Amino acid sequence: MSHRDPPGNLAPHIPADDWRRAEATGASVVIVVQAADSDGIPWRRVLLAFGVAGAAAFGTWGLVVALCTLLDAAAHAVTVIATAAGPIGVGGITFRLTRPKS
Repeated sequence: MSHRDPPGNLAPHIPADDWRRAEATGASVVIVVQAADSDGIPWRRVLLAFGVAGAAAFGTWGLVVALCTLLDAAAHAVTVIATAAGPIGVGGITFRLTRPKS
């Protein structure tokens, strides 16, 4: 009696005893393969795409809010410095950063 294993990796789920019994008796081995359901929507890919797009949108809005906050803080700082400093002179040219009080 010759001993053979199933050919290649065609069906690794067939138990060896069943394969040998089918080989010894000449019975056929039926392999049932379930096909992937391609009619439906691949929800995992759709949700992943929406998740990435949502994260990018939130990140972009976060950057916009941070930039606006920094510009607002810089404008307030410049206003406070200009009010406290009065006229600024560089090389004989004087700039008044605030209006005169009169």
